[in-house]
Amino acid sequence: MIASPPFDVSVILPALDEELTIGACIKKIQKVFHDSAINGEIIVVDSSSDNTAAIAESLGARVIKSEKSGYGNAYLTGFTYAQGRYIILGDSDNTYDFSEIPKLLVPIKNGADFVIGSRFKGTIHPGAMTPLHRYIGNPILTWMINVIFRTRYSDTHSGFRLISREALGRLDLKTGGMEFASEMLVMASKEHLNIAEVPIDYYPRITPSKLHSFADGWRHIRFVLLMKPLLFVAIPGLIFSLMGVLLMAFFYLQGDVESSHLHTFILGAILIMGGLQVVLTGFLMKTYSVIHGYETKTGIIERIMNYENLEKFLVLGAALLFIGALLGINILIQWFSVSFGFLSAISTAILALVLIVSGLQVVLFAIFQSMMLLNENNGHDKGFKET
Repeated sequence: MIASPPFDVSVILPALDEELTIGACIKKIQKVFHDSAINGEIIVVDSSSDNTAAIAESLGARVIKSEKSGYGNAYLTGFTYAQGRYIILGDSDNTYDFSEIPKLLVPIKNGADFVIGSRFKGTIHPGAMTPLHRYIGNPILTWMINVIFRTRYSDTHSGFRLISREALGRLDLKTGGMEFASEMLVMASKEHLNIAEVPIDYYPRITPSKLHSFADGWRHIRFVLLMKPLLFVAIPGLIFSLMGVLLMAFFYLQGDVESSHLHTFILGAILIMGGLQVVLTGFLMKTYSVIHGYETKTGIIERIMNYENLEKFLVLGAALLFIGALLGINILIQWFSVSFGFLSAISTAILALVLIVSGLQVVLFAIFQSMMLLNENNGHDKGFKET
């Protein structure tokens, strides 16, 4: 028989030099526990150099030192110590009103697994959020996640959340930085958790923000791209490559490239080589995403991740290199035949360059892809025995 968790609720507070606000947060949480008869615990995951830890301990909170820095790492550490049936996430800067914890608990009675406190459905008090974050950053990132993963979140970067212990165990969260906020919502939607939102208040900080708008925003975007690299990386790259092929083929067949359409021909070459690199990068990102459990191995990526098929990429790359080298050698022979004088073979030279560079890209892709798949294929080979 599985024992019941010793606490109803665990509140995890990551803290980085929050000595001015940590006390107020803890006291609000303790008041909620008392007034609502909640058997709860408060865990402060501390990375501070000030008196944050001492203040938290003096008020009865459990303080855990985080070995790794980062927003996500703080929560991943806190999860290992939390003993509550429900786990509440919140910032220790007093921007969230922890007296609203009962609001997050209400949807649980209706079967919710995961509850998000939405600032955009509630009240964002003056000075609590910069115009850049309120009107550009948060709406764009929320829109991206909703469009890509077919969700309906109103505030994907709210730090005030509640999740059941059972649901948290299904998410397999890994990221250690600010992208943890996005990862949690994406994985929750992929696991088909029953997700609810409740309106909350959001207040101004009294200490400088630890956020780095562009760096942290890029981390969220990078995570989203990692989750859907074929749609946002490989497909645009394929389109560019096809445009390049069409441009080069059309003007090469027209002839007289050097005197009439050289610049367009070079543009086509750039589109082919750049587009191919983007496509192959998208495949590598998808492979990384599959290996680390963010995506499933289906469709074209399943064939690409077949270890034996990587040899076909090596053969293809070698063939492109060989053809390009032959064209280059042919140009040298022609140049030799005119005693190293004037030679008009720019279009052929560009074509040889495209083939050689593309061949190198494909070969290097196959090598790097095979390196990423070594452990996975070793795992598949465990069933074989020597005879």
